[in-house]
Amino acid sequence: MKKTAILYILLLTAAACKKELGKLPENARVEGNTILDQRTSEIALNGIYYRFANVNGGTNTTQWRDNEFIPAACAGYMGSGYGADPMEENAYANSGFTSGPWASCYTLVNAANGVIEGVNALPDNAFTGNRKKEILAESRFMRAYGHFRLLSLYGEWYDKSSAYGALLRTAFVTLGNIPKKRSTVQESYDLILGDVNYAIENAATTRPNFYVNQWGAKALKLRIMMSYGDYAAAAALADDIIKNSPYKLETNVKDIFYQKGLASGEVILGVQPQQNQAAYYYNLSSQYYPGASSLYVAKQQLKDLLQNDPRQSWLIGPANTYVPGTYYFLKYIAKDTKATVTSETAYAFRLTEVYLLGAEALLRSGGNVTTAKALVKEVMKHAGVTDFAAIDNAATTDAQLLQVYYEIVRSLTGEDGQEWQALLRLPFATVQQIKPEITDKLQYIFPVPRAEFQQNPAFGDQNKGYQK
Repeated sequence: MKKTAILYILLLTAAACKKELGKLPENARVEGNTILDQRTSEIALNGIYYRFANVNGGTNTTQWRDNEFIPAACAGYMGSGYGADPMEENAYANSGFTSGPWASCYTLVNAANGVIEGVNALPDNAFTGNRKKEILAESRFMRAYGHFRLLSLYGEWYDKSSAYGALLRTAFVTLGNIPKKRSTVQESYDLILGDVNYAIENAATTRPNFYVNQWGAKALKLRIMMSYGDYAAAAALADDIIKNSPYKLETNVKDIFYQKGLASGEVILGVQPQQNQAAYYYNLSSQYYPGASSLYVAKQQLKDLLQNDPRQSWLIGPANTYVPGTYYFLKYIAKDTKATVTSETAYAFRLTEVYLLGAEALLRSGGNVTTAKALVKEVMKHAGVTDFAAIDNAATTDAQLLQVYYEIVRSLTGEDGQEWQALLRLPFATVQQIKPEITDKLQYIFPVPRAEFQQNPAFGDQNKGYQK
């Protein structure tokens, strides 16, 4: 039986999707039977990055929207510019967005499994130097990233004793192995951490920042440790990255998004746009400004949080006339400009995140409060902020954590989901104050798409509060 990297997702989607996904370019193929040597392994590895960027095969454009928009909408800082989607009220069952990450993450995981199987089958002497382990490290990073995102959006990641973990895929999907039960939360963390630890130990030290290196793997592990609750380990990871990695905070953070893109020395892992993507009429940044058939906007909550902050002048644009209380979101593209390679670039990991998660981890682990505050203020300085009274005056741990959260929102909204995950780490009463639509922890995660139960009867129970 011939295996294809997209078989599983084709089985879960409509026939219309088959045509689009079936036309992958040659360098996006990841079948194990096409991995014959180091050269073809490298080609297959590029196929994983193609899925990481969530490239639309029909338009040849990266589709990072679900990473940038969905978490920000759930947290209350962004919305749909032509009319609210139910997920903005944390009502996910009827949302038009919440099944998207399920499909894209399993496509990524499956591609990673194809490369892992194919490369493991080759002898070590088929590769030069340490390249076999490095390819496996990058592949296992991507599998960890996909599984962790699935756990974060569709599993009870906040309860390690829960049976509602991720559906873990460690083999390339064929028709014979689709049925599989979801794992527990602890089992999910164990596999994810096993993969990311392998990546830390074996990834290259230096790679272009649209590929994974060991520092990117450490940044991913930092995220995972924050969700897992090992704050001391998270603080140590952040300290290691800040002190020993080659990355430095951008002097003016605005320059990352408007001038430098992946040329910034702050970007640990970014998503490079496809060739000619900026010229395509329905590219990603054009859905922020001036808008296309979709428009994704900032909400009043984000504008209010940026009051008296120099970032408001370039992050928040004019009012959106379609939905009151919303504004053009100009993080990636300035008003009255057209899309460029820089505006089409996306960011999975920046050093800013490491500083802020490091500060949160220090506070949660009983570390040095002065150091934690200094990390937050350093990020704010690079955004042009000069008034640090709110940070300096935060006297209790809860107040300090809230200030860290506010800076995570100001710095990272619309990138890769940290504004949502950081919100959910706060005490439930605080979550309710910030996002009153959340009345139950059931709203921390999305329902598993119904198509999964149709194609995989062994999956198990739907998430609590939802129907199969």
